[in-house]
Amino acid sequence: MSTSASWTALAQAAIAGELPSRDQARAVLHAPADELLALLDAAFTVRRHHWGRKVSLHVLENAKLGDCPEDCSFCSQSSVNGSPGGEAPIKSADELVAAARRAFATRAKRYCMVTATRGPSTRDLDVVCEAATRIKAEMDIEICASLGILNEAKAKRLVAAGVDRFNHNLETSERKYAEICTTHTWRDRVETVRIARDAGMTTCCGGIVGLGETEDDLLDLAYALRDLDVDSVPVNFLDPRPGTPLGDRTRIDPQFALRALCMFRFVHPRTDLRVAGGRETTLRSMQVMSLYPANSIFTQGYLTTGGATPFDDHQMIRDAGFELELASGETEAADPAAVASLSPAQPRRLPMAQ
Repeated sequence: MSTSASWTALAQAAIAGELPSRDQARAVLHAPADELLALLDAAFTVRRHHWGRKVSLHVLENAKLGDCPEDCSFCSQSSVNGSPGGEAPIKSADELVAAARRAFATRAKRYCMVTATRGPSTRDLDVVCEAATRIKAEMDIEICASLGILNEAKAKRLVAAGVDRFNHNLETSERKYAEICTTHTWRDRVETVRIARDAGMTTCCGGIVGLGETEDDLLDLAYALRDLDVDSVPVNFLDPRPGTPLGDRTRIDPQFALRALCMFRFVHPRTDLRVAGGRETTLRSMQVMSLYPANSIFTQGYLTTGGATPFDDHQMIRDAGFELELASGETEAADPAAVASLSPAQPRRLPMAQ
């Protein structure tokens, strides 16, 4: 499979609700450079059918930095990988609400509070729930939380406080996962996603491309997320962090990153597909092309690394002829001038242990 007509046929099948075969999905990952534009156009046909030209902005807030006991090999916040020992206290509810105001000013649809932890302590949950309740009372923005492993009682508390969505990524295939993390299992992550959904939250669950996975691992991840029927799929590209076991890995090629996004769009035609961490460092000058398969992006940077500013992202969205989708469901034009004065807070970087 390798012609413009074949990509068009694949797009029409996805719109009709047909799941691509593994061979078809694998062919997307192998599309030659001469066919990249045709492939992106086919992915955009699917994206436009379900999402039009809307792009939603999402803002991450690192609510609790470092000292995480888990040993995820890509993460600089793991105490196993060299993050500072000792207490890494959660931000106050006042700080989290103030960060939500900054996110709202960027015209973000969703604000996500993230903690580096195995799972939320009672104290952490108290703070996040207080912040969520206050944010919902003050502004029209959706709230996402990413707090590690949940149980049913904690999930219900988040729902009662007004949290709309829970993020818990599978990261990679079940086969590959044991090479990436040993302190919990891939199945633990699947169960947390199910608990969050059963409690009434929508689910955000994706992975990282570039961990050293095989093509089959990447395909397994895409189809596992389809089986879980998640609402949002963030696709991250590994941005190697110094001092971590994957700190010396080479970033993936930008054209492969775009082909991977197209593959995820064909497997997940109706899903909120986000080009997430590593967008700027992996795609570089080709960032705007990611908007053709994906319909949402993070702005203001990431948890421990910087990223594009709201001005950069508004400019990109406007220049490409897309429009912003707000939490209200309304759309509006991207306006770089309106966000030019917004200076995102510096990410909470961790000095690596000596």
